[in-house]
Amino acid sequence: MEIMAKLVGLLGSVTPPGRSLRALAFAMEAAREMEEGIECRLLNLADYRISFANGRPPDQFGDDTGKLVAEVLAADAVVLASPVYRGSFSGVLKNFLDQLPVEALRGKPCGVVAVGATHHHYLGVDWHLRDVLAWFGALVAPVSVYLCAADFAGGEPAENAREQLRELIRSVLKLRALSGERLGPPPLALRRS
Repeated sequence: MEIMAKLVGLLGSVTPPGRSLRALAFAMEAAREMEEGIECRLLNLADYRISFANGRPPDQFGDDTGKLVAEVLAADAVVLASPVYRGSFSGVLKNFLDQLPVEALRGKPCGVVAVGATHHHYLGVDWHLRDVLAWFGALVAPVSVYLCAADFAGGEPAENAREQLRELIRSVLKLRALSGERLGPPPLALRRS
């Protein structure tokens, strides 16, 4: 029996569903179209109760934290989406990433989707989120997707946005061939002196 791949989409927003959700939902659907049998789970962090990271293991919180961490640990690949907040990614996404053990994303293919109001903040999420993903030792797709209001027609991703999202998913799925490989030393977070 063939083992089905699992792709998790993490939406780092707590505002009412908007463009970020629609972009990530389209990306998950694109993955289903590209790879028969892939399991896609879209986790909108606004739908869950997640504790503030305080150093305790995720399963010690009496909320959804442990369940969501387990979802990411079980994933073969992850696509992270965030609106631009103050020139970076959202605090709710950062708090959730602070809950993850290094193994949750180490060597795991990841893609980044950022959504802002204008083109002015196109690198903010990319720079900051790549720094955090590097801490985990994740395999991040070389180019992220940045969308702004002009990339949505009638509230849905326009064709140029859909093509960018498809290309990101293709990259993340191709990176799966490298997952599990040792590509350099362990991330700094795992090194012991």
